[in-house]
Amino acid sequence: MSDNIKGSGRKEDPRPSIDHQLSKGVSLAHLLKFMGIGVVVGVAYIDPGNWGTDIAAGSKFGYSLLWVVVMSNLMGMLLQYLSSKLGIVTGRSLAENCRHNLTKWKSLSLWGTAEIAAIATDLAEVIGAAIAINLLFGIPLIYGAIITGVDTLLILALERKGFRKLEAAIIGMVAIIGFAYVFEILLAQPDWNKIAYHAIIPEFSSLGGSGLLIAVGILGATVMPHAIYLHSSIIKSRHKMMPYIKSNKQLVKFSMIDTIVALSLAGLVNGAILVVSAATFHTHNVVIDSIDVAYKTLTPLLGNLSSYAFAIALLASGLASSVVATLSGQVIFEGFTNLKIKLWKRRIVTRLITLVPAIIAISLGVSPLSILVISQVVLSIQLPFTVVPLVYFTGKKKIMGSEGVNRLTTKILALVCTTVIISMNILLIIYQFFM
Repeated sequence: MSDNIKGSGRKEDPRPSIDHQLSKGVSLAHLLKFMGIGVVVGVAYIDPGNWGTDIAAGSKFGYSLLWVVVMSNLMGMLLQYLSSKLGIVTGRSLAENCRHNLTKWKSLSLWGTAEIAAIATDLAEVIGAAIAINLLFGIPLIYGAIITGVDTLLILALERKGFRKLEAAIIGMVAIIGFAYVFEILLAQPDWNKIAYHAIIPEFSSLGGSGLLIAVGILGATVMPHAIYLHSSIIKSRHKMMPYIKSNKQLVKFSMIDTIVALSLAGLVNGAILVVSAATFHTHNVVIDSIDVAYKTLTPLLGNLSSYAFAIALLASGLASSVVATLSGQVIFEGFTNLKIKLWKRRIVTRLITLVPAIIAISLGVSPLSILVISQVVLSIQLPFTVVPLVYFTGKKKIMGSEGVNRLTTKILALVCTTVIISMNILLIIYQFFM
């Protein structure tokens, strides 16, 4: 997947080059110091939107849609790799590249779709966290949403002490989610033979009727537009933090490893949500239509500890992904508009733009699980408007340079990925409006 990237052109450093250090066997320490951004963007792959679609998929179709989770995660790895490479090679985020390299009306149109994606994302994040707060403490959803908004801003304040502090907080919440689902898997005792089969072998018979809606929802919940925008922006911070890295080529390699490791872990958690749902709800012929019902149903099936672990993990997922969504909204706004606003003002405005629709939806009494699934479908429909510019920019020699441009293999994989995304969305539109 790695492409040849031209060196950054920095002055010679008397310290040994990273390639020399690689041969000395000390690069692991440097790689570990580099890693962290992958986990931050990977949070988007295990957000509450995934919970909604994966719980629905597992309870209705058992393990049969697990291959969609695997496929979506692999596509996510490729797209996040391209996003990070774009930021490293050009020194600009995806949003900034849109503003610099496209006509004004194209850039504005893409900005509009990106903002819609940010709003749809935060619908899932805020509602997921609000549900968890309600389940754990009995606080009404609307107040839970407000608490989530305030908590998000408090967590984001850690960035004032350095981005690494914010990374550490997000990694801690991801660890909570991971441990919780290891515990859930141990209790659920799923059928590992079915897991292995359905993770690899596609079962298209499940894509009829509501199965297609859920499959596209899984794609939208896994490959997140806002994560692609964010990755291309925050990866640039590693240039300053990693002075020992001598070239863009090495930086891209480190980023690729970071992305693969982080999204592999996120994919395991994402798959575990579906597997636990299949092993508990589908096995007992229980179709789950809301997350609170899933929480309550876990108690008689797996015990009180299981339901508490479920709610705690959901809360960690909602808070962490809401932080990432707010960061993404900030990156999208800045990149497309180039407006210079004080950080705290941008954060509050971004938070309000994406929080208000969630509060309105809750006030109208819309089913939380329906909001989660629909929000992910909206994200999936928006996804081509993020993927196409990304693939176009990284495949353009004028933008990436002769050594930074995607090689033939990467171009083919990116084209296949884009084709699958667009095809699934066309199928969804046909199903929704003509069947």
